[in-house]
Amino acid sequence: MKKVEAATLEEAYQKAATQLACSITDLQYEVVQYPSKGILGFLKKKAIIVATCKTTVPQKVTPEISEEESVASEILATVKQETVNREAEQEEVSIATTPTLQTTTEKDAVLDSFFEVDKLSEDERSDDELFEEESVVYDELARLIEDQLKELLSYSCFEIDVVEVDVRDNTALIFIDGDDAALLIGKEGYRYNALSYMLFNWLHTKYELFIKLEIAEFLTSQQEMIRNYIKPVIENVEKFGRGKTRTLDGILVQIALEQLREAFPDKYVAVKTGRAGKKFVVINEFNNKSHA
Repeated sequence: MKKVEAATLEEAYQKAATQLACSITDLQYEVVQYPSKGILGFLKKKAIIVATCKTTVPQKVTPEISEEESVASEILATVKQETVNREAEQEEVSIATTPTLQTTTEKDAVLDSFFEVDKLSEDERSDDELFEEESVVYDELARLIEDQLKELLSYSCFEIDVVEVDVRDNTALIFIDGDDAALLIGKEGYRYNALSYMLFNWLHTKYELFIKLEIAEFLTSQQEMIRNYIKPVIENVEKFGRGKTRTLDGILVQIALEQLREAFPDKYVAVKTGRAGKKFVVINEFNNKSHA
């Protein structure tokens, strides 16, 4: 009996036939795990089968067999017979395990239900099942990012005791707090901006995620400040049909962009760069789909 792993079932059949020195049509196999592509590269699974050859190969009888070899042969034959009996009693086998792994009925049920999901293609799964699986991936990804971020901050000179990460809708929501939160933000938010750029380059490159970084209540206060600032800008746009903000630094321009796009979903809202490299947000009818 051979346990074979491969990227696809076809490759697993071919590999098993090669190892057992027989043709694929002579294989007697059971699928332990169906292959799965996963989501965002996570939960990807290979095809796993357990196979034997239907045709029996006569064993060579040696003239002399030691006592140790005889005992080992009897034990092996007993184990094989128990395995065959167990497989015959099962009406539907979704996972092949050794007797030592099958300690309780409850554990078998958990394993069976886990591999049972992989038998369905993504087209056959309901939206709720796909959403639950995506949520599991996001939760695992959030824990991974959180652990790595904690390790990164442990090398800094700042006293930071709270690091929490949540991943939803392709965005990493990061919350950091501690005695030195204000120092981590820096004067006028320059350290906050630097950390935001660093985290974005890391997470977007590696996981294709956007980020929202909150240190203490800095982001919340900046959002409130921009909300008050753009009130006259919104009034100007409602009156004349277009407008723009003053130049904004760092995260402020992104906050203004989000809030103005929410206020004017049917207008063209974008970030522009002035001659001195300063950024600002413009609102007009340019490239507006409704006017195309």
